[in-house]
Amino acid sequence: MKMKKSMKWVLALTTMVGGLTSCGVDVPQVEQTSFETVTIEKKDITVPIKFSAKLKGQTDVTITPQVSGQLMKICVKEGDQVKKGQVLFMIDSRSARLDLESAQANLQAAIAQENSAKLEYESNKNLFDKKIVSQYTLSSAENSWKQAQASVAQARSSVNSAKVNLGYCTISAPVTGVIGEIPVRTGDQVSPGTELTVVSGNTNMDAEFSLPESVIENAVAEGVSINSEDALKQFPEVTFVMKNGTEYKHKGRISSATGIVNATTGTISVKATFPNPDGQLYSGTQGSVVIPISESGVMIIPQVAVVKLQDKQQVYKVQPDSTATAIEVKTQDIYDGEHYAVLTGLNVGDKIVTVGANNVHEGQKVLFPAAPKKSEK
Repeated sequence: MKMKKSMKWVLALTTMVGGLTSCGVDVPQVEQTSFETVTIEKKDITVPIKFSAKLKGQTDVTITPQVSGQLMKICVKEGDQVKKGQVLFMIDSRSARLDLESAQANLQAAIAQENSAKLEYESNKNLFDKKIVSQYTLSSAENSWKQAQASVAQARSSVNSAKVNLGYCTISAPVTGVIGEIPVRTGDQVSPGTELTVVSGNTNMDAEFSLPESVIENAVAEGVSINSEDALKQFPEVTFVMKNGTEYKHKGRISSATGIVNATTGTISVKATFPNPDGQLYSGTQGSVVIPISESGVMIIPQVAVVKLQDKQQVYKVQPDSTATAIEVKTQDIYDGEHYAVLTGLNVGDKIVTVGANNVHEGQKVLFPAAPKKSEK
């Protein structure tokens, strides 16, 4: 009985559809839509290539004392901005002052002795002219005077040395910059081997990074020495990007490159110099140097067109019969977040599926003709 009722419903629906059709009522049809596609063409692009870098003050100076003694005063704090000549540390100068006073006293004694020797010589010369004393007596007096003169010079040198040592007790900033870590404390005993701090001369900052051998080879192929002044001028302005993605507002320039390739890494060391007028950059900061590399005649495709299968990449090329064929390609990121540069696998004029490429399968028809418009009655 139930089967008979089901059959009746089927017959009734069939009859109703047939009636609607015979009455001229349009029944909705399922329309197949085409996938989005793009035709491959060549373009001139600028690719921002990133290199890991570390900032360093162009004139970073390690501060160490020149004399031994007790650290009496620390005149700055970590992170302070200081100017050239500003006092940073003071070492106990009492011993140095005593040495200076002693040296000055010795100088005065040497000067007095020189004056006496001079008088003795002049007296003997007068007597010699009158043939009262011998040549030997005159020569001895002259030698004593010269020896006294040498003693004065030596004593004066000791005074100057004592003044220098006294000056070493006050340590000043050799450059304008920022104070780094201060590992010592007031009262510590310091000596010439003790590191007191580092003054980072931050008016200009150097970002140190490495260029791969491929860049060097391209330069050599063009007949340019990578570390020559002309080659450095040809590099475009570069950007420094912090670890958090923040881009530093001032542009920099490639300022130097070593002439030796690291045998282990196949790279050369390069510096890019950035102005730091506001002191926003700090020595030791890590980030990336971004060099915009111009490329001409590059095939560009949307990233959504690339289907990744393990270590391979493929796109779906549209054939003349509107079906899709999987083509393996090799691409390079151009760092705009939307496109890849095609290295191999495609040619200019090829048409590929873009949006929805992940849902396409081999041999599937992806392009359909537009449905004809209904004529108005």
